[in-house]
Order: sequence, then C-alpha cells, then structure tokens
Amino acid sequence: MAFTTPWTSSVSPLIRNGHSHRLPLPPLKPLRCLARVPSAALSEAADLERRKHDLLRAVQDTRRGLTTTSDQRSSIEESLVSVERYGAGTGVNLGTLDGTWRLNYTSASDVLVLLEASDRLPFFQVGQIFQKFECMDRTDGGIVRNVVRWSVPTLLEEQDGATLLVTAKFSVVSKRNIYLQFEEIAIENINISEELQTLIAPAILPRSFLSLQILQFLKTFKAQTPVRNPERRSVGGLYYLSYLDRDMFLGRAVGGGGVFIFTRAQPLRR
Repeated sequence: MAFTTPWTSSVSPLIRNGHSHRLPLPPLKPLRCLARVPSAALSEAADLERRKHDLLRAVQDTRRGLTTTSDQRSSIEESLVSVERYGAGTGVNLGTLDGTWRLNYTSASDVLVLLEASDRLPFFQVGQIFQKFECMDRTDGGIVRNVVRWSVPTLLEEQDGATLLVTAKFSVVSKRNIYLQFEEIAIENINISEELQTLIAPAILPRSFLSLQILQFLKTFKAQTPVRNPERRSVGGLYYLSYLDRDMFLGRAVGGGGVFIFTRAQPLRR
C-alpha cells in the first residue's frame, strides 16, 4: 500500500531478519487440459503464472527490499506491472483477500527502516512480516492487522520472540481502493528464551512462587496504545489493491508510500 505509517510521521499499511534468507518460490501451477476451456484462456493462465513466478524471482535476492539496486527496482517494477494488468478494472473479492499474507518485498520507507535497524543493530531482529485481513462474507470492508515478528537475541526466542501488531479498520471506497483507519499498536506474544527462563528460575532449584509469577507475567504481557497524529486524530490512508488471486496479493500505498508484494501464508496462531 502506498501511504503513511502509524509509527512514523506518515501511514503505511505495514510495518527480516538481519540475516539474509530466501523465501521459497512457489512452483508453477500445472494447468488442467479441459476440453471445454478455450486454448486462448489456457495460454493466458499459463502466461500469468510465469509472470508471477518471474516477479517472485526478481525480488528473491533483495532481502525483502532492503538491498535493492536501481536496476533491480526497474526490473521489479516492470514485472509488477506485467502482473497487475491481469484483472485490471475488476473489483476486489474480499472473500479472496481474507486470510494471512506474508511480505516478500516492499519499497515502503517505514518498513525498510525496520529491516535496516535489524540489519545494523545486534540486539534487534525482525522476522517474518504479515498482513492479515478479516473480511470474509463482507463487501464493504473489514479489519486488517499488520503483524511483525521480532526478537532480542538471548532474551527472546529467535525470530519469534514477540509480536508487533498494528490494527486498522478498512472500508472499500472503489473497485480496488480501500481506506485504512489505524486504531491500535500492540506488543504481545512474548516468548522468552531458555537462557532467560533459566536466569529467572534456575533448573537446579525449585521454582518459587515469585519466579513462576514472573514467568507467567512475561508470557501473558501485552502493551497497547491508540494510533493518533499530533492533533489527536486517527491516522489513515488509501491502499490500492493492484492484483489479487488465491496465492498472490500486490498493493500500492496511494501517495508514493511504496509497493508491497505478498504471498499466501498459513493462518497465524494467536
């Protein structure tokens, strides 16, 4: 989505780990040869799958956009546009949008600053980033949650030590534009490391009531705050859903806030 963020001065719909890793490319889907399906339709579907695969290949070595060169950006934009032209002009099906999507690439500055911090700071790691839509059986809008897995090495579990959650309501304003109204930022699902657990409650000693209370508090801790701008108003922005099918979702933050490339992920455990 291309807009400004709730944790910076503007709102981006989203918020990597400091270590480079590749997300696996989904295999090209075989197409069934059905007698009733025109050959032109089969050819177009095969072409679309190739273009989607090429797009994912183009972003694979960019560390989700952190290390993208100017040549790579041009290639990615070209591949992006070649996918976006499929289904252009048709409305977004919220039933298809519903679910969890994993971020593969973005050019949004508010997300890249997190990835850069993870890359430079030894005490901060950013893991997977997701966008979760809750809009099944809706036509007018729903809820979207931006989910960032992060960790502090040695204190929290690797990659999945805690969750940063940004929640927004969204409403459909045109065929492919939705408006997000950000409501809350929360930190939850804290999973402390075995080293820290041992420090709080040594394995060689009986666990006291106090140490058990501390462990329970950390595991159930949740901090949350409303999202407001300096004038105490809710923060919002337009998100253009440029392409959507069952396994890929492309978005642009309206106003130059960046592009986003997502692929379908398994439902998140809460």
